[in-house]
Amino acid sequence: MNVDDVAGLRRVLQGNRVIAVVGLSPNWNRPSFFAAKYMLEHGYTVIPVNPGATEILGRKCYPDLASIPCQVDLVDVFRKPADVMAIAEEAIRIGAKCLWLQLGVINREAVAKAAAAGLDVVMDRCVKIEYARLFGGLNFAGVNTQVISARRPPCPPLQQ
Repeated sequence: MNVDDVAGLRRVLQGNRVIAVVGLSPNWNRPSFFAAKYMLEHGYTVIPVNPGATEILGRKCYPDLASIPCQVDLVDVFRKPADVMAIAEEAIRIGAKCLWLQLGVINREAVAKAAAAGLDVVMDRCVKIEYARLFGGLNFAGVNTQVISARRPPCPPLQQ
């Protein structure tokens, strides 16, 4: 089922606590790293899936979904749209409950296949942003990174 409303997103995020992040980068400055780290800090079990790494965020990294030895609830995809059909098929085979395609990852055929197999499907949304939006991690100025501040920086001295 395609999930695109607040109630559905809340249900998906509350009911799926084990997240396999396909395409999780070991580089700290990549969006996948930020999202996975954030979800870890908010009580989720994050399982890295990246054939080019052995460990990310202090967790064992797996080359594919089929190699993960435990039940995966949600498959979070940080891969190009052309790669999504194979990932969706693998998510169906392992019995995942949800296929989540990150911002910019759009593959309608893979979404239709996963939905037909009974998975909840979220497309073109960020798991980190949606969690923060729905469960209080955003503030008035934007994402609560503790970098944005309402305090003005001191004025530099006038040049004379």
